[in-house]
Amino acid sequence: MGIIALTVSLLAPAVFAVSQVQVVVDGEKLVFPDEPPYVDRESNRTMVPARFVSERLGAKMQWDGKANRATFSLQDRTILVTIGRNDAQVNGKTVTVDPPAVIQNNRMMIPLRLIGEIFQAQVEWDAQRKLAVVTTPPISKGTWVWDSRVIEDDQDRLISFASDQDVNALYLHIDRDIAPKAYADFIRGANERHIATEALAGRPDWALEKNRDQIGAFIAWTLQYNASVGPEERFEGLHFDIEPYLLPEWDTSRKKILEEWIHNLRFIKQAAEGSGLKITLDVPYWLHDVKVPDTEYSFSAWLLEKFDCLVIMDYRNHASGKNGIVDNAQAMLREASALGKSLIVAVETARSREGERVSFYSKSADFMEQELLTAHRELTRYAGYAGMAIHDYRSWVVMR
Repeated sequence: MGIIALTVSLLAPAVFAVSQVQVVVDGEKLVFPDEPPYVDRESNRTMVPARFVSERLGAKMQWDGKANRATFSLQDRTILVTIGRNDAQVNGKTVTVDPPAVIQNNRMMIPLRLIGEIFQAQVEWDAQRKLAVVTTPPISKGTWVWDSRVIEDDQDRLISFASDQDVNALYLHIDRDIAPKAYADFIRGANERHIATEALAGRPDWALEKNRDQIGAFIAWTLQYNASVGPEERFEGLHFDIEPYLLPEWDTSRKKILEEWIHNLRFIKQAAEGSGLKITLDVPYWLHDVKVPDTEYSFSAWLLEKFDCLVIMDYRNHASGKNGIVDNAQAMLREASALGKSLIVAVETARSREGERVSFYSKSADFMEQELLTAHRELTRYAGYAGMAIHDYRSWVVMR
């Protein structure tokens, strides 16, 4: 890491019970590769290796040897910690560091409590067992509800399941045969559990200009519905699932389809202007490789410039490695972060014919949750990362 020792006192703080101190993060015991955590004798505080713990939780750490200072970056938070100082800067706000960060065997050690400040995590210390337990905030999740009849037939189960799984957004397919009162009752019930509801619609041929009237009808219905109900019964966004690459013409007339899709997307933006509704689009993880016609600009970046949020269909059942969830998400997360927009990473739970590594269908719910947590820890370093989404409710709810 290239850290130069400052003084003998910083290099050799008073410690005890080094070998007995254990750190558990979200139920997983950490194994430290070199410098272990220890308890500072004077302050009775647990000190941990800054780089190992921060990167384990998804942050990025940069060391400035001249200033003897580390900068930690995690989404929209930047934390500055200086060796020997009793304060740190968290997004410009001063917080106390007790005891100050030190160098131990060429490793920067910081108080475990500061980890809670950096990651907004809960930190508990069991003195008797010399055990530190770190619990990070739950993963923000969304899910698709394509069978809208569930809000009439089994509303309580859907809302309870969503709440138990830390879902904070439901993408509810609009069926205009369902009475507005059913939507109002459902959205109000979801809001009581702090779950937002987005109006969902779309088909591959909605990319074609000839079907623009169908898009307009969906937007008009949603706006009219929202105007007729109370604030706690309103949709919070418009959610479009338009996948023109599924059209047979995609391979033969791609430029024409992209041009028509662009026109329809501009229509969506114009039709929803002033409504206060968030606009979200579902797109494949590889869309950054598609260019806006007659340019070298990625189509995904163009979408991010125009709309609030993208959900990338990153359908893999393994977080790490080549062609895994993390690997596939990074290019568009870099775009979202640079543009100050939000990007949600989605996985599949329904049966798939595209290969055994695409869906969590044959996996357990616990296995999926662990993979999502692994991906989440890696992706939180991107400012544009806005959580996970699971496709879809019907297949997710029956996982064991």
